[in-house]
Amino acid sequence: MKIKLIRKFLEYVYNNYVGNFLGFVIGMASTRLVSHYFTTRSIRNLWGLTAHKTVVDKHTYNTMEWVISIVIGFIVFEIVSKWLKKKLHTMLPKNKYTQWLMETDEPAAPAGTTAANNNTNAA
Repeated sequence: MKIKLIRKFLEYVYNNYVGNFLGFVIGMASTRLVSHYFTTRSIRNLWGLTAHKTVVDKHTYNTMEWVISIVIGFIVFEIVSKWLKKKLHTMLPKNKYTQWLMETDEPAAPAGTTAANNNTNAA
């Protein structure tokens, strides 16, 4: 019973926090995309007169950072929660230390028996 509880807890943590965390980290790192293409007016660029990037209002700049981080973070979250989990699900049973994560609750059938044999014995 204790192993099942630990397994359920680890599955919950894995399912919820891995995708969320990676999506958050990549989303926050993607705000550099906005700073690569846009800038705001400041004393550094003489209020936009010497800027080599597109000059936008500070409010617009902050809004673009938020939107880009949310969109890219959501895309990464979906990729992790759909594609990566399927890949890890197929890879986990190969490792002897993670086989207990893949155990099912159904009891194993005795060796040499099939579903047809079990049905004929029950009748």
